[in-house]
Amino acid sequence: MNYPFWDIPFLGGGWLIGIVAVIHVFVSHFAVGGGLFLVLTEHKAYRENNLKIIDYLKIHSKFFILLTLVFGALTGVAIWFTIGLVTPMATSSLIHIFVWGWAIEWVFFFIEIAAVMIYFYTWEKIDRKTHLIIGWIYFISAWMSMVVINGILSFMLTPGAWTQTRDFWDGLINPTYFSSLAFRTLTAIVLAGIYALFTASLLKDEKIKQTIVKYSCKWVLPFMLMLPLAGLWYYLTLPEIPREIVLGGIVFVHNTAIIGLIAGALIFFTVLIMGFFKPNLYSTPVAVFVLLLGLASMFAGERVRESVRKPYVLVDYMYSNGLVLSDFDKVKAEGLIKNSKWSNIKEINDQNKLEAGNEAFKLYCSSCHIINGYNDVLPLITEYDEEMLTAIINELENYQGYMPKFAGTEAEAAAIAKWLTDFNKENTKGEIK
Repeated sequence: MNYPFWDIPFLGGGWLIGIVAVIHVFVSHFAVGGGLFLVLTEHKAYRENNLKIIDYLKIHSKFFILLTLVFGALTGVAIWFTIGLVTPMATSSLIHIFVWGWAIEWVFFFIEIAAVMIYFYTWEKIDRKTHLIIGWIYFISAWMSMVVINGILSFMLTPGAWTQTRDFWDGLINPTYFSSLAFRTLTAIVLAGIYALFTASLLKDEKIKQTIVKYSCKWVLPFMLMLPLAGLWYYLTLPEIPREIVLGGIVFVHNTAIIGLIAGALIFFTVLIMGFFKPNLYSTPVAVFVLLLGLASMFAGERVRESVRKPYVLVDYMYSNGLVLSDFDKVKAEGLIKNSKWSNIKEINDQNKLEAGNEAFKLYCSSCHIINGYNDVLPLITEYDEEMLTAIINELENYQGYMPKFAGTEAEAAAIAKWLTDFNKENTKGEIK
C-alpha cells in the first residue's frame, strides 16, 4: 500500500527475483563449501607432501575468489536491488524484524571477505600453519553467515511462534531452521566438489587431474547420498499445506520437484561413473554438464520452496501483494485502492470502473498472476461472465483451495471482473472473427 507497483510483462516480479536469486544461491553456497574444500585439501597436500596439489589449489583459489567474491557480490547486490523494487513491503519487514540478524551477518561477511583475500594473496608468503588458520577463519565466517541467512529465509515459510510473540529468536530459530540448515550445508559441500571437478577438468597434467577428480568425487558422492535424508527431514518439518502442494496439490510445483530429483540423480551417476570409476573420462564438457545439472537442481529446489509459500511472501504475516494480515479487515471495509498511496483512483464509479479494475488487479493479483504471461488468469475465466466472475472473486477461497480470501470491497471485485472480462473479449476478438 505504501509503494508503487512495478509491472514486469510476461515474467512478473517473482520470476525476476527467482532468476537472480538462483544464480546467486548457486554461487553463494559454493562460497561456503568451497572454503572447507580449500582448507581441507591444503591439509591433505601438506600431509602427503604433494606440491602439485598446492599448485592446483592456487589455480582453484583464484577461480574461487573471482566467482564468489566478484560475481557473487554483484549478484548479491542484484538481489537486494530486485527484491527492493518487486516486494518493497516484504523487504522492509525483513530488515526491521531481523535488523540485528543482518548486522551479525554483515560482520561475518566482512570477516569472510577479508580472510579470503588474505588467504589468496599469501600463498607461500606466510608459514603453512598461519595460512591454514586464515583458511579456517574464512570457512567458519562463511558458514556462520549461512547460519544467520538460513534463519531469515526459513522464517519466510515457517515463522512459527513469532506470529504471536514477535520475538527475534522465535523468528530466526523457526520450525524449519535446523532441517533447512542441514540441507543447505550438505548442498554447499556437494557444490564444492562439483566446482572442484570443473577446475580439475581444465588441468593439463593428466596425473594430477585424475588425482583431483577422484578426490573431488569423494566430496560429491557421500554427501549426495545424505541429501535425500536431509530433504526428507525438511519436508517433514513443513506445515501440512506445503507438503500437500509438493505431493501434487499444485501440478507444476510437483513436477518441478521431480525435475530437481532427476537432475540430482544424473549428477550422482555422472560423477560416479565418469569421475570416480573413470577419472580419465571427466572432461571439461562433462564438468560443465554436471554444473548445469547442479544449477537445474538448485533452480528446482528454490522454485519449490518459493512456490509452497504462496499466497504469502511471509507466511501468516504478509500476502505476496504486500498486504499485512493485520490490515485485512480495514482493507476489506475501505478497499485497497483507497488505501494505496500510489493509486490515482480513490473512489470507484461507473466512469472509472474499467480503469479502477486495472488498478485493483495490479494491487491485488499481479504479484502472482501476469496477464498474457506467468500464471495467467485469462485462460481460467473464459467461461464466466462479469457477474459470475464478480461472485468468484468475492469468494475466492471457495473456488481455488490455495487462494486467500479476497481482501477488497465488492466494488473492487466488480471492477476487477469488468476489467478482466473486457480485456478477455478484446484479447479474443481476432479468434472469434
